[in-house]
Amino acid sequence: MTSPIKNDVTLTQPRQVEQLYAGVDTQDGAGVKLTRVLTHQLQHRLDPYLMLDNFKSDDPDDYIAGFPNHPHRGFETVTYMITGRMRHKDSAGNEGLLDNGGVQWMTAAKGVIHSELPEQEDGEMEGFQLWLNLPAKDKMNDPWYKDFQDADLPKFVTENGTQVTVIAGESNGVEGAVTREMTEPTYLDIHLPAGASFSHKIPANHNAFVFVYRGSASIEGKQVPVKNMAILKNDPNADGIILEAGSEDTKVILVTGRPLNEPIVQYGPFVMNSQQEIIQAVTDFQEGRFGEGAQ
Repeated sequence: MTSPIKNDVTLTQPRQVEQLYAGVDTQDGAGVKLTRVLTHQLQHRLDPYLMLDNFKSDDPDDYIAGFPNHPHRGFETVTYMITGRMRHKDSAGNEGLLDNGGVQWMTAAKGVIHSELPEQEDGEMEGFQLWLNLPAKDKMNDPWYKDFQDADLPKFVTENGTQVTVIAGESNGVEGAVTREMTEPTYLDIHLPAGASFSHKIPANHNAFVFVYRGSASIEGKQVPVKNMAILKNDPNADGIILEAGSEDTKVILVTGRPLNEPIVQYGPFVMNSQQEIIQAVTDFQEGRFGEGAQ
């Protein structure tokens, strides 16, 4: 990490909190326990994002079965492993080990079958999986995949000790690991010391949300408790966000993106623009057009 930088972002009208969501406890894969923070009902409100899951447990029974072979089409998955080890294999021939602090960015596009299986038998596993929609014109492109280990991810620290990992987009002049032209995603992991603040510019036409996973934060006077997502109010005059940590060290993810404003039709692991495209996706999967599987 380089020398501290001055977080001198000047905002004329910071965004306010529109609503808080605590998420829904559920299971996915072969019984992995998780909290679904961004649910199906919020897809249009938080376009281009489709889903956000948060998993955290030190009980192997909650995660050991992992996510065996399953298909995807029409979107991207971003897996951020804060603590733990997960092995990825897919039908495009990719394989990688996601370790502490690493990110896996997978563009399913026209279709891929993959598995995500823990490579640990005990200890804590914690992280996020975010689904980012693809524009209609890109949904049937070839799949793409890349692993970023912790050391590969751009980071910076501010003068007040706030540490920021730039997974996607840009913050304070630091370019992230991934950029996307159509959705312009920004994905930041922000660690604030107790009482510290952090400012970040957000385009007025982008949807944005914050999820607090340690401590508590304040956004324009609104308290955001741990394990809560704050949807930021859309305002044509707003130009960013000011985050303030409470009385303890606080960790949040900040996610923003430009909405696609296209129809969203989801059937399980397939997200397309029409019912006919969904039917075709199911047919293609059943007829083996997604490859031979991750095994």
